[in-house]
Amino acid sequence: MRFGLKDKVALVQGASQGLGYAVALELAWEGTRVAICSRDQARIEAAADRIREKTGGATVLPLVCDVGNAEDRKRVLHEIEQEFGSVEVLVTNSGGPHAGPYHQLSPEDWDFAINNNLLAMKDSALEVLPGMQAGKWGRIIFITSIAAKQPIQSLILSNTARAGLAGFAKTLATEVAAQGITVNSVLPGTHDTERLQELYKDLADKDRIGRDIPASRLGQPKELAAVVAFLASVRASYVTGQAIVVDGGASRTTF
Repeated sequence: MRFGLKDKVALVQGASQGLGYAVALELAWEGTRVAICSRDQARIEAAADRIREKTGGATVLPLVCDVGNAEDRKRVLHEIEQEFGSVEVLVTNSGGPHAGPYHQLSPEDWDFAINNNLLAMKDSALEVLPGMQAGKWGRIIFITSIAAKQPIQSLILSNTARAGLAGFAKTLATEVAAQGITVNSVLPGTHDTERLQELYKDLADKDRIGRDIPASRLGQPKELAAVVAFLASVRASYVTGQAIVVDGGASRTTF
């Protein structure tokens, strides 16, 4: 399938590893000029080098950015516009907040979760919208979590922030659909990432987690990346306002 993404300008947040890196690699394979960002300069530059090597020389712009910081995001957008032009594909992605029951969480934990997993994602979308509106084309894709549809025990921070972002994404989609801009969310289940290792650090055999998933295994980041690439494509122009679960059948919701 031809996705029509060659030379499109994409920004993928949190792309030094895990799901964000896999998405950036997939978009690079499709020929996008992809800007990637994370908080660590060495790691994001190493990620860019790996993408160039694997794709045979894709155009990759590594940038340092704390997505929860408005000034960082403003600087990054300026650098992308100077190098490539306006962002046409935005993939928002931010690491999940602390796990734990409500009584073990501080006000600072709540502030961090709401800022990084809801407000910063919302603002990231609003910041690229003017360029998309000027070009009458755009793709905004939020990487969230199945927690947005099915709350996960001990992840009250993530459950709350992700559900709020899902509501924002659905509403924004209806407001910009007539302008050639789609807005969708991708809700990963349990994938084999560094985040998984953090959440289950006390479990000796991580493959045990996959045994409770109907697919009988953990998801691979590239499998989620393929869904994101389709949503970013010209072929997905009539898909908007959706929250698409990629979890091997693990969630029990019917909608």
